[in-house]
Amino acid sequence: MTIEESLDMLDELLDNAKQVPFANKKVLVDPDRIRSIMEDMRVNLPNEIKRAKALNDESEKIIADANKKADRLLKTAEERAKILIANEAVVKKARDNAAEIIAKANAMDTQIRQAMTAKLDRLFAQSEKSFADGLAQIRQARAAVKSASAKKDND
Repeated sequence: MTIEESLDMLDELLDNAKQVPFANKKVLVDPDRIRSIMEDMRVNLPNEIKRAKALNDESEKIIADANKKADRLLKTAEERAKILIANEAVVKKARDNAAEIIAKANAMDTQIRQAMTAKLDRLFAQSEKSFADGLAQIRQARAAVKSASAKKDND
């Protein structure tokens, strides 16, 4: 029998007790029955205390486990945050490096275009001179042929 059940029996015993005539709020109870209930309470009280202590210990264990889980979750979250921050730094550095590489590539592209344009201009100028020299030689040769042919026709 639990302490609560024993207390309920005492309440019932008092509720069903006979009132003492001419005595205000006094009742007659069976002392043996009350002693029996009190003895049950004394016997059950250590068990009730043990159960309450066990429940308290279990609740403390549950709270300790919950705190450990919360600490692990917090640590995991902090580690993930550090990784994300580190990844963000890596991404930023990669973007900066990419921008630098693109800027250098654009500068090299400009230099190559300028060098290619200057080289092509020299080549075209040399070709133009060679063609002009060749054309002058062709004109001289043509004039020489005409002149030689005109001499033979006159002779």
